Amino acid sequence: MRPMAATAQSSTPAAEPQPGLRERKKIKTRIAIREATYRLIERQGYDATTIEQIAEAAEVSPSTVFRYFPTKEDIVLTDEYDPLLEQELRERPADEPWFDSLRHVLTKAIGLNDTEDPRISRLRTRLMVEVPAVRSRMMESASVTGRLLSRAIGERTGRDPDGLEVRVFAMALIGGLMETSLYWADNGHRDDFAELVERAVNVLEHGLAPRNPEAADTPRVTS
Repeated sequence: MRPMAATAQSSTPAAEPQPGLRERKKIKTRIAIREATYRLIERQGYDATTIEQIAEAAEVSPSTVFRYFPTKEDIVLTDEYDPLLEQELRERPADEPWFDSLRHVLTKAIGLNDTEDPRISRLRTRLMVEVPAVRSRMMESASVTGRLLSRAIGERTGRDPDGLEVRVFAMALIGGLMETSLYWADNGHRDDFAELVERAVNVLEHGLAPRNPEAADTPRVTS
């Protein structure tokens, strides 16, 4: 992903540094392991797919698989984008409204995911719904992602990243995005995912309005 901060000194963007050979090899290995995993899961199911089978299909050793992914669930859930998106959020203009920055970064994330085979995206979210181990690992990893996001939020807002308000907001966002993915899968991936994310962000920004506005003004009758 390319940072969106622009420099006023030049009318043409500077060339972006390319990853070195070692880093390119690591990325290639991670991708090979993930692709092998999804091929096997599609063919024989999640539970029947073993680390040994994944290693053989990816042409690496089982120890290499574990070096890149501590658990099988991590192969399903991990992507390359979290650190990049954290940096992207940091580099938004300081005076940009917070939710505008957030929408920009999420749009970027969805755009990156759009380069992935849609079949794989749907399979991943189905596994989140259907496989308890994957869903449990997703919840565990949310706290790590929350810490990353809290740092970026703290820098943007001038608040303590370990403060209650920042931590609550970060985890509310992460929880909302996880539920958006689960909702998408629960409903057969019929909806446009970008539109679902926009709806989720709107709830965070504006709160949950009553379906019938008049109901909010109707006094309750108690006996």
